[in-house]
Amino acid sequence: MPTITCIEDLRVLAQRRVPRMFYDYADSGSWTESTYRANESDFQRIKFRQRVAVNMTGRSTRTEMVGQEVAMPVALAPTGLTGMQHADGEILAARAAEKFGIPFTLSTMSICSIEDVAAHTSKPFWFQLYMLRDRDFIVRLIERARAARCSALMLTLDLQILGQRHKDIKNGLSAPPKLNLVNLMNLATRPRWCLGMLGTRRRSFGNIVGHAKGVRDLSSLSSWTAEQFDPTLSWADVEWVKKLWGGKLILKGIMDVEDARLAADSGADALIVSNHGGRQLDGASSSICALPEIAQEVGSRIEVWMDGGIRSGQDVLKAVAFGARGTLIGRSFLYGLGAMGEAGVTRCLQIIHKELDTTMALCGHTDIRRVDERILLPGTR
Repeated sequence: MPTITCIEDLRVLAQRRVPRMFYDYADSGSWTESTYRANESDFQRIKFRQRVAVNMTGRSTRTEMVGQEVAMPVALAPTGLTGMQHADGEILAARAAEKFGIPFTLSTMSICSIEDVAAHTSKPFWFQLYMLRDRDFIVRLIERARAARCSALMLTLDLQILGQRHKDIKNGLSAPPKLNLVNLMNLATRPRWCLGMLGTRRRSFGNIVGHAKGVRDLSSLSSWTAEQFDPTLSWADVEWVKKLWGGKLILKGIMDVEDARLAADSGADALIVSNHGGRQLDGASSSICALPEIAQEVGSRIEVWMDGGIRSGQDVLKAVAFGARGTLIGRSFLYGLGAMGEAGVTRCLQIIHKELDTTMALCGHTDIRRVDERILLPGTR
């Protein structure tokens, strides 16, 4: 086993162990992937102010996200097909997050169901919801999330239509994978993954198959999914979901100040500055570039978080300096999961926490809650 010192090490190992169609699903963007790349590269332009002769003892990265105490301002983002990166992937990631003391968010498009994750964890997790045409199914999903004691609902707003993702089309992405010659040859080189999948019954979309009307197996799922994303989504629907849920509500996919104002007006508890990991509108701004203006405009009215491109604890610190009260990681923990299962997710979180703590100290800070833009060099803010 190679020594794992950074998220890139986990990515390289995951690429070797996860079948191509599922690795590419996690590690790709839409169209030219320019926004996907900018999410990561734009962090590199931001520089820190190094400070010395400051008492660095007693450091704390602990804070709160929507009233929940967290070990660091990081949550695991909702990611579809997580259980195809590694067998029972959502359960393993949720366990790792719980043990580390940060939130886990289960995607509507997960392999393990809401009930599966609840049965294998001891603390409440968050559930992510898409606005679908089948409103009765939405109602039942929310009821299931409530029954599973989910402590927050995350409504994704930026997937009314699906961005074109070239790699997924070329790979013929499906769950389970289509067994054509190319995919069979690739699976043959991933024996560890195959053995894991043979040992689990969770190979479909657990929140949908057997729950949505007319969806009894994977053959009926694809046509159902193609018809379900709702292009008529409006702020009236956000209000409807808020009333139906009645608990903590997080809105994901905000990239514009005007939309941020509307999100704050909606009464939601938090918004996430996010371009869906560069998987929707190619050519949009990176999340970190959109963050400062949104945080300045509405940060006093609603918790502002961000995701997209975070590959280190330094990236988390930069986001906090720009006004984010929390961050979410998707690809980083998926790399860990694909590389080493639950232990890989734990290693990902350890790496990010260590980098966050060390960088904060070298910038002369001991409390993450007191970090602001003064931790950054003025010319790079």
